[in-house]
Amino acid sequence: MVSGFSFVRNGVMYDYPFVESISSILPLCDECVIAVGDSTDDTRARIEEIHSPTIRIIDTTWDERLREGGRVLAHQTNVALQHIKGDWGFYLQGDEIIHEDDLPTIAKAMEEYQDNPRVEGLLFRYLHFYGSYRYVGHSRQWYRREVRIVRNRIGIESWGDAQGFRRHGRKLKVKAIDATIYHYGWVKPPAVQQLKQLSFNRLWHDDEWVRKNVGAAPAYDYSRGGRLRQFEGTHPALMHDRVASQDWSFEYDERKAQGRVKDRILDWIEEITDWRIGEYRNYELI
Repeated sequence: MVSGFSFVRNGVMYDYPFVESISSILPLCDECVIAVGDSTDDTRARIEEIHSPTIRIIDTTWDERLREGGRVLAHQTNVALQHIKGDWGFYLQGDEIIHEDDLPTIAKAMEEYQDNPRVEGLLFRYLHFYGSYRYVGHSRQWYRREVRIVRNRIGIESWGDAQGFRRHGRKLKVKAIDATIYHYGWVKPPAVQQLKQLSFNRLWHDDEWVRKNVGAAPAYDYSRGGRLRQFEGTHPALMHDRVASQDWSFEYDERKAQGRVKDRILDWIEEITDWRIGEYRNYELI
């Protein structure tokens, strides 16, 4: 049995593709548990409109005291995780999508490692879209891999700000699989992205920090994405309408995105060898 799980609050207001995200894993899931926070928009109704009998909504209220370090995100992830019944838990955040072409590979991996208790999770590659559906992050500021499928009922919990997982405080032992998470959190109209940054950063920092570092600009400055590369693949079918409806312009000037000499050297080493020096890994490959 496979259980999808996720969390979302005010997904409509902040233009998260959460409906597409949930829908992208439904073909693999016997159930899908969504912790829906106390939203001020119609996020809950949009999930209900998916009309899938596998979806189960858990209504939650976010604890605003868990403001430091994004801990409330891990807490909400764990609310959903604690309600799943499957042998595997398939986790996606509200701006992450699975490409339909990867579904057979993912299903095969879960079957292959089902009876191997050493494998506590499955590791995915990442594509981080930035500014436009035509560009993806291509520098060290973008993490390359993360765990998105975990074995249930062995003490695994969401860790830190919900980017990854741990088991009783230690890193998970995982297998890397040939599948990709399409991450669209950095592709929004600039005004909506700025609104999201104001809200999102309050989960890590106090109001004074947000005022100084995010500011009151009417639109987000997309020049901060570092080195990018043009995306040459295909988007998941579920995202085609969003991709076609992009109504803002985004221009990438590689000359302005070179960064420090040290970063350029490290990027060059990675590009030649696929070795990211000093890479943070919240998992242990086996």
